[in-house]
Amino acid sequence: MQKLFSSIKDLDKNIFKIMKYGFWFSGLLAVIASIILLTYIFIGTNILFHIGFILFQSSLSIAVEFFICGIVVDFIRKQGI
Repeated sequence: MQKLFSSIKDLDKNIFKIMKYGFWFSGLLAVIASIILLTYIFIGTNILFHIGFILFQSSLSIAVEFFICGIVVDFIRKQGI
């Protein structure tokens, strides 16, 4: 666990910047999904629920992928592979 925290602290600036923008993008998708799910409460059509739920799942997946891929790419760059 300590090794993970130290690798996050020592990320390259460019990789950290890409990860930050990826998190902002996934956060924006999560907000849009939340708005769609709130409209489902008032309108009540099933398609809105499915669209909002899938969009929310996708935003969480994108956030995790940016995090993991950022750490892996930084590790590969530092190893010189």
